[in-house]
Amino acid sequence: MDTGASSRNESNTKTGAQRLAAALARHGVTEIFGQSIPSKLFLAGPDYGIRQIGYRTENAGAAMADAYARVSGRVSVVSAQNGPAATLLVAGLGEALTASTPMVAIVQDVARSNTDRNAFQELDHLELFKGVSKWVRRVNQAERIDDYVDMAFTAAASGRGGPAVLLVPVDVLDDELPGPARARQADLGTYPLDRSVADPDRVSEAVDLLAGAQRPLIIAGGGVHGSKACDALAELQALGFPVATTAMGKGAVDEQHPLSVGVVGYFMGKRGRTAPLRSLVTEADVILLIGNRTNQNGTDSWSLYPDNARYIHLDIDAQEVGRNYEALRLVGDARLTLQALNRGLAAADLSVREQAREQLETRIGEARAAWSSDLASLVDMEARPIRPERLMRDLDAVLTPETLVVADASYASIWVANFLTSRRAGSRFVTPRGLAGLGWGVPFALGAKAARPEAPVFCLTGDGGFAHVWAELETARRMGLPITITVLNNQILGYQKHSEQVLHGDYTDVCEFTAVDHAAIARACGCEGIRVEDPADYRAALEQGLASTAVTVIDVVTDERAYPPITSFKDSPNLDLPI
Repeated sequence: MDTGASSRNESNTKTGAQRLAAALARHGVTEIFGQSIPSKLFLAGPDYGIRQIGYRTENAGAAMADAYARVSGRVSVVSAQNGPAATLLVAGLGEALTASTPMVAIVQDVARSNTDRNAFQELDHLELFKGVSKWVRRVNQAERIDDYVDMAFTAAASGRGGPAVLLVPVDVLDDELPGPARARQADLGTYPLDRSVADPDRVSEAVDLLAGAQRPLIIAGGGVHGSKACDALAELQALGFPVATTAMGKGAVDEQHPLSVGVVGYFMGKRGRTAPLRSLVTEADVILLIGNRTNQNGTDSWSLYPDNARYIHLDIDAQEVGRNYEALRLVGDARLTLQALNRGLAAADLSVREQAREQLETRIGEARAAWSSDLASLVDMEARPIRPERLMRDLDAVLTPETLVVADASYASIWVANFLTSRRAGSRFVTPRGLAGLGWGVPFALGAKAARPEAPVFCLTGDGGFAHVWAELETARRMGLPITITVLNNQILGYQKHSEQVLHGDYTDVCEFTAVDHAAIARACGCEGIRVEDPADYRAALEQGLASTAVTVIDVVTDERAYPPITSFKDSPNLDLPI
């Protein structure tokens, strides 16, 4: 029930809990991922237009908040109790920090009078969160709540995004405030909070390098999505520049565009979609990196990018620029700086690009055709147990530009990045590529659905990752977040088993599981559960799930010998597996 504007006015708040809810509402917060604590905050929340999305486990709640922020473009909020609950946030905050996701964690702390007395579940939360957040503080006075909330949102959303942690002693929420709050108007809940453009002289130098390059290449990372720079990147591509992406950058461009290379990195092995275009990377003479961390996976263990190329590195984080490849430094917001770069290139002599374009488009088109042909000859799409490539083919056929695709870590992220097609600039493929934590797929999907309830949300996970978060099926049903989940049920920890075989010629026994019927688990939770053992049945199940208003789990029995096109697996004498 709407209690009216007066109850949401900060000047009328009387307790610390009300002041906190009002401050969050001012920043546009309408959902908090929590589990009842801080209770006073959630009891006050509805009066300020805030609802609680109740997770079952804190680690899943942090993942939900991460995906919510990535998809919504707003700073998300997650909460937890002190002690063991707080420790379960750490992995999720670590992913968000590494993936540059702006979020605020509100952690209840023990009462101020009980500090350092071995109170129940007391822990040094300041030390706990230092390594997984941009900012961590404790607010000890209710009168300072607005100050600290503003600082937290500013820290999360400015510069390179990331998590901020605000510790709130439980008794602060009970404090009666002596007078009205100073009126504030600032809404700091969107990101990037402040945009800056790179040095104009360096932008001009970058224009000259790109215009004169014989074999230029752009490699876009997740920072393009974070900056909402996809349209600016599409304009740059339209000038004749080929664009590849990292796994986190997938969706930044329309992969059907004749100058789209696809995802490059460590899965350009046999059957890899971009494997025929590896030389386009290795032979480039000028490479523009945008929002790209040049990390191990994205660079195929730093073996993919050429040593003799000139690099231009655009990033909001000055410390990332040139970290692994000495580069012309463009430190600034990706969207504003790309717009400046586009203006410069539009006025430059691009005859080199114009002359090379037809041949380059032909080369990319032939590589796509070669990949399709190779895949058809190498993979039996009718095989039982089912090949994941068949599932990806059927999924790709029904995806729309509006579909949000989410993947768990491990093989699931690679199947999605490599075998699905982005059909417009700005499509979202949300994967845990910061720390790549297993079990993130389902909670990511729930966060994405909460952020964009009108969009269909598909989640791909393995049976290993799904086992981490079975309980969140109940969350999905209870909170009205219908998603469609496909579980690749091969009864092994696939990446672990196969990599152990490659590295050691053997594998540890815990890589193998006993049989589990995940469709039955879904039905036990009141969700739809479909078991698929025949590849011919998958597409119908998929279409049923995407059209349903219920949470749907499709448990697919897949070939345990199937592995994605990981380059380090190529021609391994220890991996005696079929393609």
